[in-house]
Amino acid sequence: MLTKQTVKFTKSLQNKKFRRLYNQFIIEGEKSVLEVLSSDFKIQKLLVTSYFHAKYKELLAPFSGIIELAGDTELDSIGSLQSNDAAIAVCAVNEVLLPETIKGEWVIALDNINDPGNLGTIIRIADWYGISKIICSEDTADFYNPKVINASKGSFLRVKVHYTDLSAFLKQQRVSVYGADLHGENIHTASFKEVGILVMGNEAHGISEGVKACITQMLTIPRFGQAESLNVGIATAICCDRIKSAQSV
Repeated sequence: MLTKQTVKFTKSLQNKKFRRLYNQFIIEGEKSVLEVLSSDFKIQKLLVTSYFHAKYKELLAPFSGIIELAGDTELDSIGSLQSNDAAIAVCAVNEVLLPETIKGEWVIALDNINDPGNLGTIIRIADWYGISKIICSEDTADFYNPKVINASKGSFLRVKVHYTDLSAFLKQQRVSVYGADLHGENIHTASFKEVGILVMGNEAHGISEGVKACITQMLTIPRFGQAESLNVGIATAICCDRIKSAQSV
């Protein structure tokens, strides 16, 4: 059984205020915890069920941090997953330095993406397409929100996410900046350079006016049916696929 102090503290990390206060966050589930064990994230404490502890006894042997055994239903009550019969890792937040300029790579920029599930999905998409950096406006969902971590399916370990004044950052860049918008060039006929920034806007309002002023070229995913709009995660995947396909031609 976990101590009351451990339960209270772990639950508090679902709140952005306490994540910032303690500079810690949680990772949940068997697969994600196993991945973080071999990452550069510093694990402060592991909360594990007897099943997880027995199954991965040899893997856990070198771990020098604290390990606490949890009852079968305890992890469900203190985490964000509906069911977790494995583990929760309490980790220290990594310091990520914002690059001054983008060189030699494609980067995704997110302008006020509110939904943590969308952010997690976009991190996973970036990882799939070999994009290692995401630049977020300061009002975008918190990277360390458990819903973001869970939705990224482990990709948060490989994609660096930075927060900054997005319009100020884009003004400093010397690469092409593309924005997804309802009014722009057909993405299927547009040409793309080897280096650039893809900007995706807010789920309801699109790209803000300040960020729009920094965009070199607007892109549109043409609609062939009657749907009103696309989810921002799906739209990001389509844009990334088109950009990478154009580069391989």
